Amino acid sequence: MEPDLAARALGAATEIATAALSGDDPEAVLRLVVHRAADLAGADLGLVMARAEDGSLTVEAAHGNPTVPSTEPVGLVLSARSAAARVARSGVAIVVDDMWTDPRTAPFAPRELRRYGPFVATPFGTAQRRLGALTVYRLKGAKPFEPAAIDLLTAFAAQAGLVLVLAEGATARARVGLYEERERIARDLHDVIVQRLYAAGMQLDLLARRHARKLARADASRLAEAIDQLDASIADVRQVVRALRTPDPADTGADLAESVRGEVAIAGELLGFEPELRIDGDLRDVPAELADHTRAALREALSNVVRHSGAHHVSVHIGRKGRDGELRMTVADDGCGIPQGVTHRGLKHLAERADQAGGRCEIDSSSADGTTVTWIVPLG
Repeated sequence: MEPDLAARALGAATEIATAALSGDDPEAVLRLVVHRAADLAGADLGLVMARAEDGSLTVEAAHGNPTVPSTEPVGLVLSARSAAARVARSGVAIVVDDMWTDPRTAPFAPRELRRYGPFVATPFGTAQRRLGALTVYRLKGAKPFEPAAIDLLTAFAAQAGLVLVLAEGATARARVGLYEERERIARDLHDVIVQRLYAAGMQLDLLARRHARKLARADASRLAEAIDQLDASIADVRQVVRALRTPDPADTGADLAESVRGEVAIAGELLGFEPELRIDGDLRDVPAELADHTRAALREALSNVVRHSGAHHVSVHIGRKGRDGELRMTVADDGCGIPQGVTHRGLKHLAERADQAGGRCEIDSSSADGTTVTWIVPLG
């Protein structure tokens, strides 16, 4: 191999390794690979093809001689019986002088490449992780590819494929590390910050009601505003927690059961006794938006129990009825019932949440029997 060609190949391999391992866009790395491959082989066209499960190949990146007009081949699908697909499966390169007359390539040569003749296909990837094929072409009538160029292209394709496999592994490890860090931050926010804000808001509200007659109207208004701001902050933090924990917005059901336990535990600290909790069925596939409504409704219902009921026993029951039926939540207490004026102000959010989710909220309250809130929304 000529020293100049070897130096160019080494420089190209180094450039690709730097781009791939530094986290550059995979499409940009593939374009760089095929560009350098075509240049090194003296080709008029180079293609990188990715292998599908059915054995077919799809052109992911292309580089053509700018002086040669051609259609854009990216996205072109080659049959699993094509020469390039056989190379991707076997790991053995194919070299032909004319792809349209050689019996190994002619039957499945795509019409989009009819202006080309000399052809080389080399495996792209590693023996353990065959990504696809790297192919180069020269125009019909051009001289065939030289043995030195073929050897160089084969070695270059193997090196570039190895770099991409290693980069894929490094990216996966980095992604796992990122998710672990996101989960740690989300856990800290949920288990520490949200609970402290929630408890502080409860205590401020209790204080405001206990000393309502002693507070000036302006002070009472400021205290109520502070409580509202705490509630808003809790909602914001919970939204951040959800975003951190769920890159897939639909995957929040598993956290719903845990959230229910957390809300009940916080209410227990403020009540001075642990509410009874029952969770029936699997909540992991509850849709994300519905899970958010359910959390908020439970928080509102328990907040009203803590603030107003004076209860000695509280029970929370949440479960599903039928596979695609209803999600039903019940919060019951043996307190004094809902005080005058609280129904409209303190529980309206429960009805609003149920309505937004296409369900309903039923409230049964009396001074003798306490209060039962039943919150029902469709799952389907």
